[in-house]
Amino acid sequence: MNLFGPRLADGERLEIDGLVVRLSVSRRARRVSLRIDPARHEVVAVAPSERRLRDAWAFARERRSWALARLALLPPAKPLLNGDALTIFDDDVRLVPNGRRPRLVAAEGGAPARLIGCGDEVVDPTLVARAVKREALSRFRARAAIHCRSLGLGVPPIAIADARTRWGSCTPARAGRAASIRISWRLAFAPFPVADYVVAHECAHLLESNHGPRFWMLVRRLVGDEKPHRAWLRANGASLHALGS
Repeated sequence: MNLFGPRLADGERLEIDGLVVRLSVSRRARRVSLRIDPARHEVVAVAPSERRLRDAWAFARERRSWALARLALLPPAKPLLNGDALTIFDDDVRLVPNGRRPRLVAAEGGAPARLIGCGDEVVDPTLVARAVKREALSRFRARAAIHCRSLGLGVPPIAIADARTRWGSCTPARAGRAASIRISWRLAFAPFPVADYVVAHECAHLLESNHGPRFWMLVRRLVGDEKPHRAWLRANGASLHALGS
């Protein structure tokens, strides 16, 4: 018999007086913690292992008021409608749901840039994301090539991600392991210099895995003063997750 109640599982959702909390196991976590998932507008209780999920659940109960306050600060989710415009890498792009083969069409002849084929009369956020991800990957690869050339490095594989807590990640090369970089596709909705800063940040990590003085010297060599970009992400990052996923 389990004296402590039923076993809790990774991904399970439980309720605390109307507040829904999702349990999550993260092997990288060193302790239990609570975070807000801005894309899903939900609270996540994180544990380093399944046997610590009950501790994470108890922590969530203790921090219920904090979680409710943080949820209240999130911008509302933004539905996407026919004719709406999204700002993608600083270009205003109209959504045209005239099929299910999404692609970006550049502005020409006085017509605005468009994202066509993003649904059958009604905008499908999944199709929008598909086209934006494709464009984001192309842009990130091009910028990484420029930054790596400036650093005297080859360009590692670049992939897109949709991490909830970080905008990019870098795995430097090690013996028997190739380098790689992942960048959040949602940065396509940020000002281009901000997105470019994140790419440069991860490229600098190919040489410096920490955030010491030499690392920031490399970043500034690539994009200048990083502080405005970091400040923009702190102030507006949640809004990037409010857009259709």
